[in-house]
Amino acid sequence: MANTSKVDLVGVGLNATDTVIPLPHFPAAGSKVEFGELKTLPGGQVASTVVACQTWGLSTRYIGKIGDDSAADLHRAAFEQAGVQAELLTVPHCASQQSIILVDRDGERTVLHRHDDALSLHPSELNREWIVNARALHVDGWDTEAATLAATWAREAGIPVIADLDELYPGLDQLLHKIDYLIVSRDFPTRLMQEPDLETALRLMQNRYGATLTAATLGHEGVLAFDGTTMHHSNAYRVPAADTTGAGDIFHAGFIYGLLNNWPLDRQLDFACAAAALNCTVVGARGGIKQVAEIERLINTGTHYPSEFATRTAGSATV
Repeated sequence: MANTSKVDLVGVGLNATDTVIPLPHFPAAGSKVEFGELKTLPGGQVASTVVACQTWGLSTRYIGKIGDDSAADLHRAAFEQAGVQAELLTVPHCASQQSIILVDRDGERTVLHRHDDALSLHPSELNREWIVNARALHVDGWDTEAATLAATWAREAGIPVIADLDELYPGLDQLLHKIDYLIVSRDFPTRLMQEPDLETALRLMQNRYGATLTAATLGHEGVLAFDGTTMHHSNAYRVPAADTTGAGDIFHAGFIYGLLNNWPLDRQLDFACAAAALNCTVVGARGGIKQVAEIERLINTGTHYPSEFATRTAGSATV
């Protein structure tokens, strides 16, 4: 019988098994490059966000599909170790989602992924009680119809919906109307709105879909967010980066943690930037999930990367 107990956060979306390959530099076509030690680790957008929130003391539930291979065992063990309530739907005779991640000496990653269509999560496979017995819902939009149904149930129950989006999936428009906190990759707003200026695109996106917040994560330049009135910017923290895999996932976790603790928006964004930065100091999508006290220490003592948006958004508001 499905576990439908009340949790702080429920996540519906991707998990992945990441094979991380460290390289001295990104290989040129036709070249040979010696690589370092391979590591096979659990990852995936929503799965990693949920694990981070659980690590910080929130109660969580994850909903997703896995195959019947050794990678599935890795995911089960990781969720169990973290204390996440995992509703894992197993597909027989199917490999779990796999990613091969090339990481250069600066920690920048390039992702190659493989996803069997049998792993797609369908609306009919969701249990409404999994969704409405939570304080917040997080989705990534990969299985767009399932994410849309989950977001519909959450909205009906007065539960805020957070989204992590980086692709213009088919049928996405319907989902976007049901997102409260739309936090996306850097080029998503400009592609979606067909507007080259990021700040303008964020404003247009917020106006079209009615989200409480539209935001874009910017890597070394931090995050830019629009709340319907004011443009906010938080700088990224300067750390020795080993692997940027999972930075966005942990950023979303930091934002959700602050949201559920009723922090002011600027504090949510700053905490999320610090949590994401520390995750980059260790290899793997979840390798550098640090405790809250260590994240706060970086906030109090760390330095930031410069950003073109920092001065442009100071006191910025819509006209």
